Amino acid sequence: MNIDYILHTLNEHEVAYLLIGGVNFMLRHEPVLTFDVDVWIEDTGENIERCEAALGALEASWGATDQQWTSVREHSPRWLESQAMFCLLTPHGPVDVFRFVAGLDDWQASRQSAVAESTASGVRYVGLCDEDMLRCQLALEEGQRKQSRVAHLERALGKRE
Repeated sequence: MNIDYILHTLNEHEVAYLLIGGVNFMLRHEPVLTFDVDVWIEDTGENIERCEAALGALEASWGATDQQWTSVREHSPRWLESQAMFCLLTPHGPVDVFRFVAGLDDWQASRQSAVAESTASGVRYVGLCDEDMLRCQLALEEGQRKQSRVAHLERALGKRE
């Protein structure tokens, strides 16, 4: 998975996104096995169009069904508005795009508290802060939570010894 290339492409297309999920946790806290890059995009028409362009540049493919699976370049404009979350495949690694995130109500508020960082090779990104990462985990059903991540975040936030 080429995380740097995915983030660079989103940045190049000026997509307003927040890095969430395992890659955000991995880059900011500790190495964890993760299989995709999860991003929460600002849910505006202009940003959706920029995100669709970036996904096209990443050679992403997606379909609502197996029979409809194709290059995103073949989808009608604003196809990202058709549902709240998408799992896409790219030659650079899987990318999950979220328009809404459980446990977090307001993209702008999360952006205000987000952390601006860079990968080891210098690609900049903005990721959820620890408090929001913890809120996301706690919004999941208990069996779906990554308990080691919850414990790590609680320790980082001083909520657990």
